[in-house]
Amino acid sequence: MSVRVRFAPSPTGFLHIGGARTALFNWLYARHLGGAFVLRIEDTDAARNTPEAVEVILSGLRWLGLDWDEGPQTGNPAGPSLGRNGPYFQSQRSANYRQRVEELKAKGLAYESDGTVKFRMPRETMLIPDLVVGDVKRELTDREAVDPDFVIVRSDGQPVFHLVNVVDDLEMGITHVIRGEDHLANTAKHIALFRAFGAEPPKYAHIPLILNPDGTKMSKRDQGASLMTYRDEGYAPEAVVNYLMLLGWSPKDDRQILPLAEVIQMFDLPQILRHNARFDLAKLQWINYEYLRTMPIDRYCELGRSMLQRHGVFLSGYDPGYVRAAFSTCRDKVKLLADLPLFSDFYFQTDIALPAEAREKDFHPENKERLVKLRTALAGLVVFDAAQVEAAIKSMATQLGVKAGVLVHPTRLACTGKTVGPSLYHLMEVLGKERVLHRLDWALK
Repeated sequence: MSVRVRFAPSPTGFLHIGGARTALFNWLYARHLGGAFVLRIEDTDAARNTPEAVEVILSGLRWLGLDWDEGPQTGNPAGPSLGRNGPYFQSQRSANYRQRVEELKAKGLAYESDGTVKFRMPRETMLIPDLVVGDVKRELTDREAVDPDFVIVRSDGQPVFHLVNVVDDLEMGITHVIRGEDHLANTAKHIALFRAFGAEPPKYAHIPLILNPDGTKMSKRDQGASLMTYRDEGYAPEAVVNYLMLLGWSPKDDRQILPLAEVIQMFDLPQILRHNARFDLAKLQWINYEYLRTMPIDRYCELGRSMLQRHGVFLSGYDPGYVRAAFSTCRDKVKLLADLPLFSDFYFQTDIALPAEAREKDFHPENKERLVKLRTALAGLVVFDAAQVEAAIKSMATQLGVKAGVLVHPTRLACTGKTVGPSLYHLMEVLGKERVLHRLDWALK
């Protein structure tokens, strides 16, 4: 039997980091066993669900690189149903739920009650086999011992989560349900519904919760709960995936940086840890920096271009080799891509604005005379690379009887408009002789 797993988010605003981790674990398990990863949008709550919220979920999964085998590819819930291959929107499956409710009624397993429809829950202790938690014995509470029945259709005619969840898993042939441990309390009801439909339930694997650093459950209101926060702040999606897979799962060794292809080969449910995972932002930042400084330069440029474009800096008119060289000078300095515009935008500007305070400090008359002499020395260089530029600046400093920093600071300001940034000598090499001389002339004027 081929493995079929699913991710079934509700589009109510954003993709929670815990939901993203659940999607990742399902995706990894499907890819590990060559099965199918089904995407299903639980959008029956018309008052809260919007097409925009659906697109947020789809964008988040695409950003992480989690491609789905069945489910919506366009994010258009208003479109026609495409049958078994998707898209899967619960709002399009109302007839399926009505039919299943009638089936339960015909079997005497569901009944009308005060405008609702209730399911007759078995009056017995239930054993829940779980691939992560182990066997869980579900005892009836005192209230449930008297009346364990629960609503499956509300008074407004809308089916509830328990019913639609089971019907969809049944009709979509889901073999394994991998979801957060907070859903464990629902599982007895779901198993009972499967059996009421004459079907064996899927295998369940409830994964540990993600906690805040203080040990509280990470809710939607907590800082960092939204996946797209990490995209906006400049984390590489590869780094976020790497970090999420370590939240509740561990390889047999202590490695922290794990190639995704290798994880797919080794990922399995028994390796999922039993205890809850605490979110460690410092660790995520470290992993992100490791990815940024070691990823192929073309991938770095792809992410960098996107980040600069979001900050209004467009690179379409620049030679790809120049862009690669520019970004290469920033890699060891930038820990978040959101900081990349600060370190690199000067490469892609014609005129450089000089901050008034720095201009007064570094462009006083005496320094201007020194920079005029340095400009002449730089103009005379036949080879304009970092080594020759460094030698020229240090030689001029010696001739003038000053420390190199006296020339370095105003030269950096003239070339970049900033007081911090990449190595001066290397950024000057990337800018090239013509740009550097033009910027020195501009600053001196």
